[in-house]
Amino acid sequence: MNIPDLTKFLPSAVNPEDAMVVTAALAAVATVLAVWNGLLVRDPTAGRIKELARRRDALMNDLKTSGRHHMRAKGLGLMYRVVNKLKLLRNDKVRAVVDKLARAGLRSRDALVAFLFLKLCLPTVFGGSAAFLFYGLHAYSFQPMTRHLIVMGLLVFGVFAPDLYLKNQADKRRDKLRKGLPDALDLMVICAEAGLSLDSALKRVAREMALSCPEIADEFGLTSIEIGFLPDRAQALKNLMRRCDLPGIRGLVNTLMQSERYGTPLAQSLRVLSAEYRNERLMRAEEKAARLPAIMTVPLIVFILPPLFVVIIGPAILRIIDSLKNLSIPH
Repeated sequence: MNIPDLTKFLPSAVNPEDAMVVTAALAAVATVLAVWNGLLVRDPTAGRIKELARRRDALMNDLKTSGRHHMRAKGLGLMYRVVNKLKLLRNDKVRAVVDKLARAGLRSRDALVAFLFLKLCLPTVFGGSAAFLFYGLHAYSFQPMTRHLIVMGLLVFGVFAPDLYLKNQADKRRDKLRKGLPDALDLMVICAEAGLSLDSALKRVAREMALSCPEIADEFGLTSIEIGFLPDRAQALKNLMRRCDLPGIRGLVNTLMQSERYGTPLAQSLRVLSAEYRNERLMRAEEKAARLPAIMTVPLIVFILPPLFVVIIGPAILRIIDSLKNLSIPH
């Protein structure tokens, strides 16, 4: 096999001086670039703000797609006009209403406007409908006192119906937060031992808990965003405590604030707190199991014992009745 001669395509001779000049020039350019890259002071503010805005938008999109804040634009515009005309948003008690809505998982301004609108209109709707039905149409032949009581009852129900709904939602959400908190603390212990910062640990826990406990993921994700935005991270932790209103969350916030203030090991504190909450959850389950016999006593007496008596005593009673029928009475 003939191998082609490629030496004829190469230059006949390479000048060593030219090679040294080219090499020195490349080395000088590389040195200048390395020094410039090392001494250049980068401003990470723009990138950080962009990342935080992206995380905030993603969190708000998740909240909107979950269905909790979905409202029709036309009806919402009517609510805004009524609330703004009556100046309900300037009331001193709006802050307390915002906290109640946050505990129920409703943090948008639309939810606040809808709550205030329903708080204003539901008593009129329920009481007016009952009054028109009883006094205008005379639909039911109730006694006058009964009609008055029904109208007043519906009026009071309209006043307290939004608060009852909000309390029910807050209780359900608080129960889910309490159940998912020990697992979240275990993940935070792992993140703290891995060397992650507080906001990074909260962000990672929120991502890992998104499927098992969306409420924990929601709160921790929002707290990580607030830690990045607010100048004082203690304020972000206090906002978390105010939104949740749960003893476990208050203990977690106090632990994080004390660890930051006094420099105590965060992983060790979180491990102790996680073990305590797991024991508390186990004790609550044992308490429910201990209450079960007392709870089952009434259904047992009402629904199980009567059929059991019928099955056991019924045949004997039937035989006694048949024996009495066949018994001959002497004259």
